[in-house]
Amino acid sequence: MTPTKEAHAEQRATFFPSEPIVISNPFRILYFNPLCMTLKSQCARHHAEFVTITCLYCHPLLKDDRIKQIIIDSLIYLTKNGRIRVFAFVIMSNHLHMVWQMLGSHERPNVQRDFLKYTAQRILKLLKSEGIPLDPLEVCAKDRRYQVWERNSLNIPVWSEWVIWQKINYIHRNPVKARLCERPEDYHFSSARFYQNCDKHWDFLTHVDG
Repeated sequence: MTPTKEAHAEQRATFFPSEPIVISNPFRILYFNPLCMTLKSQCARHHAEFVTITCLYCHPLLKDDRIKQIIIDSLIYLTKNGRIRVFAFVIMSNHLHMVWQMLGSHERPNVQRDFLKYTAQRILKLLKSEGIPLDPLEVCAKDRRYQVWERNSLNIPVWSEWVIWQKINYIHRNPVKARLCERPEDYHFSSARFYQNCDKHWDFLTHVDG
């Protein structure tokens, strides 16, 4: 769904129930106490993070599958070069969500900056080559005439398995809520099929269970 202030507030909420709980999702049922369970990758230098990146003014730039593929190509490059690990993603018409993790000495601000810069340059190049007007992306900035992404993307560290599965389910339900499909796994530009059907089409993904 298109991010709103209310959605951001909901995503930032942290839950600490004192009793063991059962979480049902389209892929599995988890039985655990969230106060005790930790994410396996928590031993890494960086925690995984839930990130939301939105097109400037929520413009539906990402409707074009070729632009979605630009994002995919960048994620493939970053994973192959050992900079990130991607656990889940969805690319909607005007925003994308991911659960990713920085690897080694790589810092999220630097990786995210490079990701946004590279994809923006590729997207603008494609739009110009197609003769598509760039007026909706024009900004009054000293260092650029056009801008693809909103500044200050939402980044939320995920500290437990319960939270990471909540974020993954939220990601996978986005196309269903937007009425683009009936089931999460029916949407192509998403990791839902990777979890539901063990589909390896997006081979840059890492399962949250390792």
